[in-house]
Amino acid sequence: MPTLAISNFNIVCATLGGFITLFGLVSYLCKEKFYLSEALISLLAGVVFSPHAANFIRPLEYALGSQENLNYITLYFTRLVLGVQLVLAGVQLPSKYLKKEWGSLSLLLGPGMTAMWICSSLIIWGLVPDFSFVHALAVGACVTPTDPVLSNSIVQGKFADKNVPKVLQRIIIAESGANDGLGYPFLFLALYLIKYTGAHGDGQTGGASAAMGNWFGETWGYTILLSVLYGATTGWIAKELLHWAEDRKFVDRESFLVFAITLALFILGTCGMVGSDDVLACFIAGNAFTWDDWFRLETQDDSLQPTIDMLLNLSVFMWFGAVCPWSMFLHNDIIPIYRLIFIGILVLIFRRLPFVYAMHSFIPQIEEKRQAIFVGFFGPIGVSAIFYLYVSLEFLADVTVDGVQRKDVARLGEVMTVVIWFLAICSIIVHGLSIPLGKLGFYLPRTISQALDSSTASEPEPFHISDTIQQGEHALHRVTSSTAAAAASRNRLGPKTRFQNSNSNGQRDPDGTPMRPVFRIGHSVMRDDGEEGTATPKTAPTTPKTVSTTPTVNGDLPVANDDSDNEGAVTRGTDGGITPPVPTHNPSDGGERGIRFLNEQ
Repeated sequence: MPTLAISNFNIVCATLGGFITLFGLVSYLCKEKFYLSEALISLLAGVVFSPHAANFIRPLEYALGSQENLNYITLYFTRLVLGVQLVLAGVQLPSKYLKKEWGSLSLLLGPGMTAMWICSSLIIWGLVPDFSFVHALAVGACVTPTDPVLSNSIVQGKFADKNVPKVLQRIIIAESGANDGLGYPFLFLALYLIKYTGAHGDGQTGGASAAMGNWFGETWGYTILLSVLYGATTGWIAKELLHWAEDRKFVDRESFLVFAITLALFILGTCGMVGSDDVLACFIAGNAFTWDDWFRLETQDDSLQPTIDMLLNLSVFMWFGAVCPWSMFLHNDIIPIYRLIFIGILVLIFRRLPFVYAMHSFIPQIEEKRQAIFVGFFGPIGVSAIFYLYVSLEFLADVTVDGVQRKDVARLGEVMTVVIWFLAICSIIVHGLSIPLGKLGFYLPRTISQALDSSTASEPEPFHISDTIQQGEHALHRVTSSTAAAAASRNRLGPKTRFQNSNSNGQRDPDGTPMRPVFRIGHSVMRDDGEEGTATPKTAPTTPKTVSTTPTVNGDLPVANDDSDNEGAVTRGTDGGITPPVPTHNPSDGGERGIRFLNEQ
């Protein structure tokens, strides 16, 4: 008997597959036309499918009802996404990029990250009630790294190709990749101080000296330096092995393309087993893997790596939308919502922008002030912040007194959960909408202005009938008077003088205006034999030939023949063309011909 199997696995597959399928149908429209980031869209989809709405995705059920298990799932999911992303980020950089641009990177990763850490910590310390500065340093360290996943929205796609120079794209990729791994020293300096000096070191021994010893020895020596060496060595060995296999035609195209992703999985697993910084090791391995630029050039036109990247991004941000503690933003005993909003605004504005703007003249890749504002503003907080949040919660869970978590540490965990999640959501929304809103603000006033100008230009000028009639009457009276006066003047002169004056240049009416001859040309030309048609070419007469100016039956003036001696006729030239008649004026018509000409026009 067929039955419905509505299990969590089936629901998750249907929901995730359906969303990615529907998004794929309009993905170009969303990303390349509306400039919406896929992180924002998938976050909203996760909220819709979460237990807060449709309840298709039930994260707590997948974790067997344990919040601790849910934290572990989120931690390792973000590790996976960051590891793959950072290997791909390292592969995207040109040959020996870290060596060539070490000056700019050291400025951004050293003083830059320190300034971001201190600034974020000061804002959080000032707005969270009853919160110590050392605790604020731990929270600020989690939001210090810029997120490589969200940074892809400004370094890839049509917007980046048109508006962001290549050198600027590369420095953003390199910085976001390196500072994700270098967030460990900032975070663990604060965590070791909290563990050994907080609450007077209750439950711990050694004090501040033990904290600094662990920070230098374990964090810098074992975590950072070991991960750099391990990543560089693994990446170089992988490059040489792939060269060897490719030269001997041992590797097929599919395995060649997926090699970087499998390298990321290998480094994540091995670094995780030894407890080193797997995130930084992945970025260093990716850059060492393409140190000679061979693999990058071979795969730059391939779409497999961006496809895997997109699937991971959509999945992790949908997960964020489902597991985010939305209710804690409004209902908590730590910080009211209006203070959270102020923290979000101040951190997004002052965390990174002032330092980058002040130091952009020392960074060759940032050539203009507007580029400094752009780079300073787009330092998103996302997957890396959530990753460091759950690293911190895992560390704080071991700070106990008599088997119970210490009270100050428990409160710190609650503050970190609320503040870091809120800042991550704010960054995803603000940075996801910044480009489309900026485009809208740029084009909307121009569109409105053009629409108003076109509507104004299309309106006809006012037409007044009375003015038009008066102007016509004045023009008609003027033509009639000038024609009659000119006819009377010619009548007083001899025929020869009239003929010469009618052809002279500069002849004027009595009112001083140049007089133009008025002709009446008929609709047809008469042949010599009386038939209508084209005039037959004849030799031009030596003396002007004239015909009578009396119209023919059809209203046309007759064509002058060779034996005619009439003035004012239409004559034929030697080439068969029609020569306009010399104007003649009969004083007896009283200017009627001029009036008739105007009426016919």
